[in-house]
Amino acid sequence: MQWLRTLLNTRLTNTDSGASAVIVALMMVPIMILAALAIDIGAMHADRQQLQTGADAGALAIAQDCAREDCETTAATAQTMAEVNLNSGEATGSISAFDPTAGEVTVETGTTREHWFAPIIGVNSTRLAAHSSARWGYPTGGTAVLPLTFSWCELEAQAGITVVRDETGAVTGVDIPESTPDETIYFTKASETECTGPSNNFLPGGFGWLTPSAQSCGKTDSIIDGWVGSDTGNNVPSICTDAEFQKWVGKTVLLPIFDEYTGTGSGGEYRVFGYGAFTLTEYYFAAQYRSSTPPCGGADRCIRGSFDRFVDLTEDFDYSPSGPRLGAAIVALTE
Repeated sequence: MQWLRTLLNTRLTNTDSGASAVIVALMMVPIMILAALAIDIGAMHADRQQLQTGADAGALAIAQDCAREDCETTAATAQTMAEVNLNSGEATGSISAFDPTAGEVTVETGTTREHWFAPIIGVNSTRLAAHSSARWGYPTGGTAVLPLTFSWCELEAQAGITVVRDETGAVTGVDIPESTPDETIYFTKASETECTGPSNNFLPGGFGWLTPSAQSCGKTDSIIDGWVGSDTGNNVPSICTDAEFQKWVGKTVLLPIFDEYTGTGSGGEYRVFGYGAFTLTEYYFAAQYRSSTPPCGGADRCIRGSFDRFVDLTEDFDYSPSGPRLGAAIVALTE
């Protein structure tokens, strides 16, 4: 080391530029280490983000499949979502927890990051992993955006879908085909089904309108087995404007479906059985409440569209895997 001391003394005595060259030479190893930290750790962070995206996508995709009663390809779905969301390298995707009865799944993704600079400090690669959990279920309560309700009997009679019953004959849900045509669904007064009595209404004075909140036509809260008040009369609730209905044309909304009713007039109530996913295409509620091509007219009231299989990511509804299956399902990440 005597030669280095002599060199330093000479360089520091004779010229500043010589001292700088020596200092740079001595700092090369720390600089390389910092490069390893900056570049390799940055690459690891990007991989972790992509693995997390793959885990989230896998958990949501599996939950959506299972909500549609198709849990046959869970492992393949986890692997596919891991692969397509990692930009470089090979990714693995697997199911680390799965409980279809509880409506829960956890997906884990992983990859090995080969480092560029870190080998100079003895680190050639790092194993990275991420995981995500999701739940699915069927709506049990929440906020409906349209103050309407139909009976499951009317759904079967007008929408052409099959009601599912258990061994006791009790209705447990409906069988929604993969694709359903648009149908015009009339309110009970004009529906001409055998679901109602001689008055053609379930409730005297009740035409299928629900009582919305005092603040908004688009907020009607309810829960399964809970009772919701009837807004009497053939016309829309007084708080509603046509704009409240226009904005839902072409969109899928969750409609409360009832199985029991009680009372009369303003004291009437409907008991919520479940929630159906309805894609609204047209409507007619009166001369000033109508879509551009109304499906009915005069004193009739109707909506047109289809009851569909629909998976919602909204937080407006509570859900449970044991809720009635009326085509609508809720899926959400839980972790």
